Amino acid sequence: MTVDRLRILVVDDQSSVRELLRAVLESDGHEIDEASDGKSAVEKLRGGFHDLVVMDIRMPGLDGVEALARMKEISPQTGVVMMTAYASVETAVKAMKLGAFDYITKPIDIDEVRSVIGKFSTRPADAEERKHERDAAVGSGVVGSSPALRQVVELAHRVAESDATVLILGESGTGKEVIAREIHRSSARVRKPFVAVNCSAIPEGLLESELFGHEKGAFTGAVRQKKGRFETADAGTVFLDEIGDMSPGLQAKLLRFLQDRVVQRVGGTTDIEVDVRVLAATNRDLENEIAEGRFREDLYFRLNVVTITIPPLRDRAEDVPLLAEHFLRAQAKPGGKPKKMSPKAVRLAMAYDWPGNVRELENVVQRAVVLSRGETIFPEHLPAKIQALDAGEEVAPGDLRGAAEPGGGPKTMREVEREAIMDALAKTDGNRTHAAEALGISRRTLQNKIKEYEIDL
Repeated sequence: MTVDRLRILVVDDQSSVRELLRAVLESDGHEIDEASDGKSAVEKLRGGFHDLVVMDIRMPGLDGVEALARMKEISPQTGVVMMTAYASVETAVKAMKLGAFDYITKPIDIDEVRSVIGKFSTRPADAEERKHERDAAVGSGVVGSSPALRQVVELAHRVAESDATVLILGESGTGKEVIAREIHRSSARVRKPFVAVNCSAIPEGLLESELFGHEKGAFTGAVRQKKGRFETADAGTVFLDEIGDMSPGLQAKLLRFLQDRVVQRVGGTTDIEVDVRVLAATNRDLENEIAEGRFREDLYFRLNVVTITIPPLRDRAEDVPLLAEHFLRAQAKPGGKPKKMSPKAVRLAMAYDWPGNVRELENVVQRAVVLSRGETIFPEHLPAKIQALDAGEEVAPGDLRGAAEPGGGPKTMREVEREAIMDALAKTDGNRTHAAEALGISRRTLQNKIKEYEIDL
């Protein structure tokens, strides 16, 4: 059987199983990636597209069934084949209900593995869509694992199956465009354009031309015909961000478009049929805007077929570490190792209320990366308003500037460094590898420092 070349993620806590599958599948021409547990597998899938995941059910920590559920939220188009040494109808049915393509039993039968992968690869209904996503290297842009965010993503995936207009609500910086892109990515329109328009960023006099296009000579400066965003997104998705800032005149024209699905360019007389799905977003209270006479009620009902409300970051603090890690990876140099946040810095970040939401967190991480000299971000690299949440101090050995003794002069660099090492060792129960990682130094350097400062373990 001839099969397409797939990018396959093999997940098993036994290295011997991973090595066997890698050897066999690479010999068949596939590209193989590995993960030793469910949590790291989910992160790998979040970081890039995979055609197929071959994953063990019984693993420590996050097991295969739990990992499968998260994977389907991140990348619904990725196929998942489960491996189990505990073959039972109950286990298989549960995996299938969660979206598994198939399952195989252990001990592994290579012919069975090849047969299942062959069936997956040659599914005609999905082949073109998988190829598009693989070529575009598209992965989910949604980062987080909180129940509140999972509900948002689940709803986004459900509405993606239809062409219903969706109104996305949330404070500024919560990631409304990320959810809009996730809806498009999970829809049948994924191979067509996604066109985003910020209604508040384009001057009112130009927004109509941007949306509907214009004919040559329609106004001063219109030296040639121009298609609008709705036309260029034909068969795809248009995302209208900050819809609450649109002028009343344009609201009326948008309403007509939503009713008739035709555009008329500025200065033109011809109706042009366009097939686009419209997603809209705002941080305004549109019902209040209607009461104040600033937003059309009929347009509101046209937009509000399905509403998705994104919770602010302060209501999903458990997402802060994952988001920070995501932004740290984005800030890493190509081929370089991303920086890490110290445990205390993470705790302070989770305690902060983030009025600017995810966008503010991204800016804070970028600032901390610039300010930190070592591999670890400590509280002193965070803004003062975040540091103020805790009266304690944590000093980075790579950023030693001395710390003041209560009621006395500054400590010496050696004193500060020795105390920082002792603190790291205490927090990691004497584990030198973990302590070195927290301090942003190598294990050998830590061993030398322990000997130099005569630290008794």
